[in-house]
Amino acid sequence: MNTKAPRFTKSAAAFARAQKSLVGGVNSPVRAFRGVGGDPVFMADGKGCKLTDVDGNVYLDYVGSWGPLILGHAHPAVVRAIRQRAGRGTTFGAPTLEETELAELVRGAFPTIEKLRFVSSGTEATMSALRVARGFTGRDLIVKFEGCYHGHADGLLVKAGSGATTLGVPDSAGVPAAYAEKTLTLPLNDAAALEAAFRARGSEIAAVIVEPLPANLGVVPWAAGMLAKLREVTQAAGALLIFDEVITGFRLAYGGAQEVWKVRPDLTCLGKIVGGGLPVGAYGGRAEVMARVSPEGPVYQAGTLSGNPVAMAAGAATLRELKKKGAYKRLEALGARLAAGLTAAAQEAGVALAVHRHGSVLTPFFCGEPIADYTTALRADRGRYGRFFHAMLRRGVYGPPSQFEAWFVSLAHDEKAIDRTIDAARGALGEVADGAAESKV
Repeated sequence: MNTKAPRFTKSAAAFARAQKSLVGGVNSPVRAFRGVGGDPVFMADGKGCKLTDVDGNVYLDYVGSWGPLILGHAHPAVVRAIRQRAGRGTTFGAPTLEETELAELVRGAFPTIEKLRFVSSGTEATMSALRVARGFTGRDLIVKFEGCYHGHADGLLVKAGSGATTLGVPDSAGVPAAYAEKTLTLPLNDAAALEAAFRARGSEIAAVIVEPLPANLGVVPWAAGMLAKLREVTQAAGALLIFDEVITGFRLAYGGAQEVWKVRPDLTCLGKIVGGGLPVGAYGGRAEVMARVSPEGPVYQAGTLSGNPVAMAAGAATLRELKKKGAYKRLEALGARLAAGLTAAAQEAGVALAVHRHGSVLTPFFCGEPIADYTTALRADRGRYGRFFHAMLRRGVYGPPSQFEAWFVSLAHDEKAIDRTIDAARGALGEVADGAAESKV
C-alpha cells in the first residue's frame, strides 16, 4: 500500500479558517486530534466503507461517525428515505406517522421498551432517563462507573470516558460541586464495591446507569456475571437499572446488548444507529416508569426537533436493513477477521497490543495486558497509539483519533477491505516497533 505522506494542504487551510469561528476549530473535542497529535483531517465525501477528504485522499473508514453508520456511508435505502421525506417537508413541530413507525420498530427490537420518547442526541436521552428515574423513585443519588461516558450532562462528567479521558480531563469545569455530589462513581468490574455502596446508601439511590459494553474508554467488557449482579442489587434496593445503549443498541444485536446478555433494564437509552446517521436519541422502558413523563406525568422533557420526520425516516430505513437475514452474522465475521489480523500483525512486529472486541466494535490497546477497568486503560501507551494512527492514515485507513475510542466495522466493509486494513497495520506496527516508545500524550 502507498506509504507516501498524503497532502493535507486544503485540510490545513480549512482548520485555520474554522479556528476563527469555532471553539478549537471543531464541534466535538475528540475531532481536534489532541489525543494523537497533529491537525484534524476535514472530510468531504463518504460512500460505503470509504471516506474522501478535502484534499482528495481516500480512506477505509473505521470511525463511521462514531458508530451510527452501521450500513456504511450514503446507503441507498437511507438516502432514498431522507430525500423522499425532505421533499415533503423537514419539520413541523407536530406529530407525524414517521415517529410512530420508528417507535414501533424500536419496541419490536427491545421487549423492555414498552413506551419511549424520541430526542435529538444520546446526551439528551441519558439526561432525560435520569430525570425520569429520580421522578419515579423520589430519590436523588445516581451511580455510574469510572470511565463510562453517558453524554455531557452535568453530574455525568465525573471520571468520564470518551473525549474527557482522551484530553486528560475526566471532570468538567462548570459543574457545581453540589450537583456532582449526587453522582456516586464506582470502579468497573468491582462487585464488592457495588455491594458496599448499596449497603451504605441503597435507600438514596435512584438509578444505576451503565454501558452494557463499556466502549468510551475503549472496549472493556464487564466481568462474567456483573450485569446480572447489577440487576439483582438494583432490584433489591428499589433502584432503577438504566442501560446506556447509545453505542450498543442495534450494534451488538438487533435487540442490543440486553439481547446478548439476557439482562432486562428498567430504562434504555438509544442513539447513533437508531437515527441512521441523523441526530436522534431515544429513551424508554417500563410503561409505569415512562408514565411519569409529561404530558402523562410530572417529569418535564420537551424538544422542538424531537421526532424530526427526516431523522425518523432515516432511522427506520436503517433498522429495516438490519432486520435482513444474516446482517449480524456478517458483522461478527468481519469484526473477528479484523481483530485476529491486528493481533497477528502486532505479534509479527513484536509490539504489545491487546485487541478487545465484541461483534463489530473493537479497540486495539497498546499495552501488554488485557484492560479490565479505567485504571488499566490509562496504562495504554497513547504515544504509540498516536504514531500508529498517523501511520495508518498515511496508508489510507482512518481510525479514531484517540486510544480511548472504539473502532466500528460496517456492513459496507468486506473481506478485501479488512485484509487491506490488516496489511496497512503490518506496515504501521512495523514503524511503531522501529521507534522507541514515546511518552504518553
